[in-house]
Amino acid sequence: MLNFTLDKIDIDILMALQLDAGISNLELADKVSLSPSPCSRRVKLLEKAGFFRGKVTLLDPQAVGLPVNVFIQITLSRQEKTKLALFEKNISILPEVMECYLMTGDFDYLIRVAVPDLISYQIFLDKVTEMKGISLIKSSFSLKQVCYKTELPLKHLNIV
Repeated sequence: MLNFTLDKIDIDILMALQLDAGISNLELADKVSLSPSPCSRRVKLLEKAGFFRGKVTLLDPQAVGLPVNVFIQITLSRQEKTKLALFEKNISILPEVMECYLMTGDFDYLIRVAVPDLISYQIFLDKVTEMKGISLIKSSFSLKQVCYKTELPLKHLNIV
């Protein structure tokens, strides 16, 4: 990321784009009180500075037949750099894995998986159990999604 100082308009642009990446430049400019040309330039500068990882359309998991979320705690038998890297490479290629975090505490990795049903989860779990170096797998099934956000909180960036 380039050395970049954000101002209030930049923060407003970031907040607006987090809510709707498909917003037109005209609508965005109106939202942040700029004319379209300077707004477009600012978006390009923010992009060049590395503030955006990409643009996506968020699908409804129910609508695409993926209603089951499973959170999996995985403990490796040894926490060696090469073993961690191998596990991360292998788990990342599985399409069901939505998120994977290296953790501190009682287990090594926390993974969120999206699957259509329990049979699909069993098939996924069979793939994971074939991976070398895993000593413990604990699965927890989500009963209900209470809160889900994709927008990062930006209040700490506010310029007075």
